[in-house]
Amino acid sequence: MRPPHDSPAAAAGAAAAPAASTHWPCLLAAVALMVLATVDPRLLAHANGGADHRLASLVFLAMSAAFVRGVGFVPRARLWRALFSGWTCVLALALAAVVRWGL
Repeated sequence: MRPPHDSPAAAAGAAAAPAASTHWPCLLAAVALMVLATVDPRLLAHANGGADHRLASLVFLAMSAAFVRGVGFVPRARLWRALFSGWTCVLALALAAVVRWGL
């Protein structure tokens, strides 16, 4: 039997769960990456036209992390929370810029 919503157990469970809300910067970054990769996949290729798998992997990692965080989902496990965070998105995009332009 579940405790009623106004019980201390229900209040403790609600306090332990992080508040999920839309994180607009991440969601907009994810949508932008999705649209760019769909409209012009040559952006993820070498100059000779072959697929750049390192670049694509980093861009898609950034897109995945941004989508998960952007829709407001925050995983409970530390590893998944770190992997699907806004910081992972930023780091993956920075590494993608290094791979693409050698900054």
